[in-house]
Amino acid sequence: MGRPVKLTYTREEDMVGSFVRQGCLARIKTGVKKDGRIVAEENTFYWEGGAYTEYGVNIARAGGYASTGPYDIPNVKADSYCVYTNQPVGGPYRGFGMSEIHFAIEQNLDMVAIQMGIDPVEFRKINAIKEGGYTVTSQQLYNVGITKCIEAVEKDIEWGKTNKASAPNKLRGKGIACMYKAPSQPNNVASSAIIKINEDGTANLMVTAMDIGQGSDTVLTQIAAEVLTIPVEKISIISGDTDVTPYEWQTVASRITYCAGNAVKKAAEDAKDQLLKLGSIGLGLPAEYLELKDGYVVSAVYPDRKKSIASLALGLEMADGSGVHGPIIGRGSFIPPNVRNTDKETGQGEKPVAFWTFGAQAVEIEIDMETGRIEVIKVAAAYDVGKVINPQLCRGQIEGGIVQGIGSALLEHQIMENGKVKNPNFVDYKIPAVRDVPEMVVRIIEVPEVTGPYGARGVGEPAMVPTAPAIANAVYNALGIRINSLPLSAEKVLDAIKNNKSVSCKMVQNNKGEDGEGQIKCGIN
Repeated sequence: MGRPVKLTYTREEDMVGSFVRQGCLARIKTGVKKDGRIVAEENTFYWEGGAYTEYGVNIARAGGYASTGPYDIPNVKADSYCVYTNQPVGGPYRGFGMSEIHFAIEQNLDMVAIQMGIDPVEFRKINAIKEGGYTVTSQQLYNVGITKCIEAVEKDIEWGKTNKASAPNKLRGKGIACMYKAPSQPNNVASSAIIKINEDGTANLMVTAMDIGQGSDTVLTQIAAEVLTIPVEKISIISGDTDVTPYEWQTVASRITYCAGNAVKKAAEDAKDQLLKLGSIGLGLPAEYLELKDGYVVSAVYPDRKKSIASLALGLEMADGSGVHGPIIGRGSFIPPNVRNTDKETGQGEKPVAFWTFGAQAVEIEIDMETGRIEVIKVAAAYDVGKVINPQLCRGQIEGGIVQGIGSALLEHQIMENGKVKNPNFVDYKIPAVRDVPEMVVRIIEVPEVTGPYGARGVGEPAMVPTAPAIANAVYNALGIRINSLPLSAEKVLDAIKNNKSVSCKMVQNNKGEDGEGQIKCGIN
């Protein structure tokens, strides 16, 4: 009673008893003008929550907030439902519902573009959210880099150029998909940080944000080092030890760089202000004429007049033997500003989420017509991350997301039979191996997020969202066959080739006005 308990799953138990990504059934109806502008959309998403309630309802909500993708559509009706099913429990997974809905949104967009006779890339440029555009919840957006992302992948994948297949029995195709994602979190969640300046000029940073491989320890240390003007090597970070570290809501939602990063920046600025005030006393100069530079409090007017951070770490000793201030300890906390709930009846709100991350991916694939196997040859990816803090870590996140997206697109499938999981191991449940990793061209687009630390926003989860729909669109580009469910396995592709299965689009003109408004009905089920 009251003692710690450790539960260790076997691989089989983990794959049977832990949460799975939720299934999603999407229905989309789109109204378009002759010039390619989408003027109306009606979307419905049905989420497979599984046998018990976990976080599924929140994924359904996130799907509703992003239900049209990164496109400015003036008239929208969107419903997102989470339902109980006799399946394993659905829960949060990288992308938090965005991978599922964008698989439908981005294929629907291609289908409409093709029916309209508009290039899919141009169609996305026409409808992408621009400066001052609106999301489906009526949130007005600024500092939007989605068009730059589209242009970057268009160039890097050499859109419009057809490359020769490696063998006579193979066909090549190219596809593109876009995405956007906001952090799915309550509006009032907080992050906090503490920084202690040590008497040798080093610093200790304490946060509860967990580094689970995404590199947050490095990024948070860099933010602190930037403010304090000391090398990152002189900052030790303690993270995730809740006995000694300050409060953090959760390490989820691609929010740590943004939320914890802001808290760390504020803590470092608090310590900086204390150092400047103490340095003002020690140097006999007004604090507003002082700055931190290379580990010193320095006069901006008289550079030779300075005091080291180390000499101020424990306070200041005066000539008469008295002391001033005491140890330098900076504290910072952060809650996303001005984020409020949407209206319960309409789903509308000025700012229901803190920020949006935008991205695009384009792929080139090769399909073996004899086996149905899809090989991803090349992926071009571009993400608007606001301001990149660590380019290498950011690229690593994007490359990892691409590979994970390939797994979802081509391989991963939990097989159920009579209520039992039939493939609870990595022999029968396939994930990408080294041979499945394609050439990857990654571009980082920087359109600063004004509320982010140094303009940064998160990219950890968005990195895998557009991979699967881009591959599905490339399959159609190669074969003229639309496959609307995952995974795009060799068996499924070969069966579609043999039966020439396709999903059709039908144009319905309403003949109202001279602008030729019509409605595209596409089956993405």
